[in-house]
Amino acid sequence: MPATPALEGTCKLLPGPSAARFETVATEYAALASAYGPRNVLVVKRHPTGLERIAARVADSSETTETPRSPRVESVPEHASKVLEEFDPTLDRLEYEERIELISLVIEGMSREVPPYLERAAAHESFVRDVGQLLLEATRQRITLADLEDLGESPHECLAFLYAINDRFHEELASRGYVERADVIPRAVELLEDDADGLRTRVTDSIDAVLAIEFEEYRRLDRRYLAAISDGAELVCLGERHASVERTRVEPGRIENLVGPGLTIETLEGNAGERDRPAADRPHGGIVRFLATGEGPTAGTSHAKRIRTRTAREQAKAVATEIQALRDRHGWRYDEFAIGLPRIERVPETRRLLREAGIPTATIGTPSLAEDPAVNELYAFVTVQCDRERSGPSHGEHGSDRDRDAAIERLRARVEEFSPALLEECAGASVSRSIARWIRLTDLKGRIAASEEWVDAREQYDGIRRVLEIARFVEETDLVGPDWQGLRRMLRRTIQYDAPYVHAVETRTPTGGVAVRSVDDLKDDSREAVFVLDLIDEAYPGEQFLTQLFPSAWLREMATYPAVTDPEPSAVASTFAPVDPGDDLASPFETYHAQRSRRRLALAARAARSALYCCSYERGSGGLRRTYDESRFLKLIDSTPGLVLEDVDNRTGAAIHGETNAIEALLDQPRGELERVIREASTGGEADLAETEALFEEIALVLEEGDLDPALAEAIRSQFEFAAGEVIRRD
Repeated sequence: MPATPALEGTCKLLPGPSAARFETVATEYAALASAYGPRNVLVVKRHPTGLERIAARVADSSETTETPRSPRVESVPEHASKVLEEFDPTLDRLEYEERIELISLVIEGMSREVPPYLERAAAHESFVRDVGQLLLEATRQRITLADLEDLGESPHECLAFLYAINDRFHEELASRGYVERADVIPRAVELLEDDADGLRTRVTDSIDAVLAIEFEEYRRLDRRYLAAISDGAELVCLGERHASVERTRVEPGRIENLVGPGLTIETLEGNAGERDRPAADRPHGGIVRFLATGEGPTAGTSHAKRIRTRTAREQAKAVATEIQALRDRHGWRYDEFAIGLPRIERVPETRRLLREAGIPTATIGTPSLAEDPAVNELYAFVTVQCDRERSGPSHGEHGSDRDRDAAIERLRARVEEFSPALLEECAGASVSRSIARWIRLTDLKGRIAASEEWVDAREQYDGIRRVLEIARFVEETDLVGPDWQGLRRMLRRTIQYDAPYVHAVETRTPTGGVAVRSVDDLKDDSREAVFVLDLIDEAYPGEQFLTQLFPSAWLREMATYPAVTDPEPSAVASTFAPVDPGDDLASPFETYHAQRSRRRLALAARAARSALYCCSYERGSGGLRRTYDESRFLKLIDSTPGLVLEDVDNRTGAAIHGETNAIEALLDQPRGELERVIREASTGGEADLAETEALFEEIALVLEEGDLDPALAEAIRSQFEFAAGEVIRRD
């Protein structure tokens, strides 16, 4: 067997999270391209997010004017997929929907007794998602029950059960010729290290140099993969100290202490780029450095804006108002703004609130199918076809008549020309062709284009594509019957277990609207203004780390859980700079993951070029009293000399920006202003009408710039008449 290659080359690290990282990548690439030729240099990034930005920066930078406009830039998972395909072109990569169906069948067929705790936990809404994430992480790290038992490990009974499911699942995958996404890198590592059929030689023949970027996030198997593809080539690794979030979730320590003696470590200084300045030169640069390293500003002050509201809904409204104000002031496009949320599950609600306030939004990934109107229409179509296909009793499906009636009502509401004849015309032996016929005959895509913003239309088109892919899979697999019943079962399960924005990662930067994302996805982003929402202690750092599946007390005892669960105090200090080696840590586990949360904030703050906004809202405290429970990290910033948080005026009397906010103010203000005047008069005070008059004039000016729907204009006129005492209108 060929020797396992080791990392050999140079590891260049920026001293901290740097705004000049893109320019540094371009500079290092230009040097390698000049020495070896552009087509012989491979640039690999650990995660696919932000890949398009890196490729564009490398191609457009003045440092690389002599290189091709399309350099070889790939993510590690993407490159590993191509390696697997070269070794075995017949392998099929399992799609997310297919994975849901297959693992469900494996669970149903398990003979192993389910631990009582998991039976109870299954009732929780997040159970399926939490189990799925745990199994994906175990796959990425190649953790198997057999290997753990060979090493003499005794996993907790719940972990043993879940790992057994995962092992059985992958046996089923292998028998069907599938490979799932999480298993791509581990499988490719084995093949390359074994040099199976000369694979490593073929892969490395066209590579003279490898530039590995985002190196601080490369895990153990990622580093082994990098060593294999860079065997015989010059290797340059670029990373940032104090910037690892994903790797440190599963592996403590700083990257330079984990790479072995073959890599020479160099420290770089951040250089100002064409558009990116070092983080310290930005208004909030000192805050970024403080969050990442614990170091305060050395000179001058560093400042960010702070938005405080009463509720999460008001928080989104205040952000929308501020975005409109910044657009008016600076002329920034909507896609120059980004909003970071602590959890991906907060994305759908936040997007909805922003759109209600007139802010177009975009995001990376695919929304949940359950939220997609086009998918719901197609599911209704499938439900009705199931009922038409079924003869005799309803096969024990409770509520099938009710489901059919609801589906028919949905179709009538969506399609004007709906009729039984239309359903008959779209029925056929092939479920995928029948769905395609429905889409064509009812002009589903045309209806979407006519009624939706283009960002929403693009997402609904993607939902249609996913439904068609599921239909084709049903016809090709033996997992379910290739008929309407089988399609409905798989589509229902996919919609039920589908989590928003987590399973389809796009490398394309979202455009056309404000980017609404998890703060983790802001690490590779750069926007004029960034709003970090939900900055309350419950979210940063939070109380429950890693997963909601198990209590924290259990996690600390689960040595075989696929994450850092029982770090030594020395490991906490060696991983995170704000922790001093002499600190007496009451709970190393909680301290470790709280520091990861603090670092997430630092990287999200780094994404802002011109303005950073820290946003929070009140929380109830068990009774009628409400209180601000700001994140402890915001309180640290507030108490550190040289760091300033400037409060944004979000009072109702503040300037109104945007037609939607003006309309809302129009509908709310007349009666409210009348009540204010009456209240002043009843208490013997003097009512100053100047402020009210100025407000109404501002509203009128804003509304004059837009075309109002007649019904809305009538509603607004009615509000003023009601305020004037005309309670009953007689036309």
